Amino acid sequence: MIEILRQHIVTRLGKNIDQIDLVLSKFKPIETKRNEQLLSQGEVCKHVYFIAKGCLQVYVYDQDMNENTRDLIIEDNWCTELMSFGSGQPASENIRTVEPSQLLAIDRKGFQEMMETVPQFDKVYKQILEASYANSVYRINTFVALSALDRIKWLMQNRPTLMTRLSSKLIASYLGINKDVFSRLKAQL
Repeated sequence: MIEILRQHIVTRLGKNIDQIDLVLSKFKPIETKRNEQLLSQGEVCKHVYFIAKGCLQVYVYDQDMNENTRDLIIEDNWCTELMSFGSGQPASENIRTVEPSQLLAIDRKGFQEMMETVPQFDKVYKQILEASYANSVYRINTFVALSALDRIKWLMQNRPTLMTRLSSKLIASYLGINKDVFSRLKAQL
């Protein structure tokens, strides 16, 4: 698992990374089953996760306790609740595994140490922030402007692996569509 993270970092920062072994030593491997809760709303987020294998769901509950999925994150990506992790305040989102997953987790103390002692690690953090922000803004702006059918088409074009890996209920939540409407529209394609 750690070699997957090494390759991820080398791909983004180049091969001449000072102290890459020190950075990698701060990550703890975690193997999860399907539907394991990694973070619940109200808890403080204590880890940033690198997904070596699997899929994580970031979601909130509405007033009727329906899940609203903000993101579905697959291999070779990072996941955390940034506001809580950075501030130490309670999380406003939940994170759970959708599939059995292989994760590499770094805690807040290890993360801060890497930010202070390994200059290149700061670039990784900036990439995590930029990717998270860009994904959220793009998704919100795109989904506001698209019809339900166009959201499904967008997903098929931009994230096709999700369509084959995940349940219709979960994808409908991600797209902001009722699951019955999702099934009906998907059948039209």
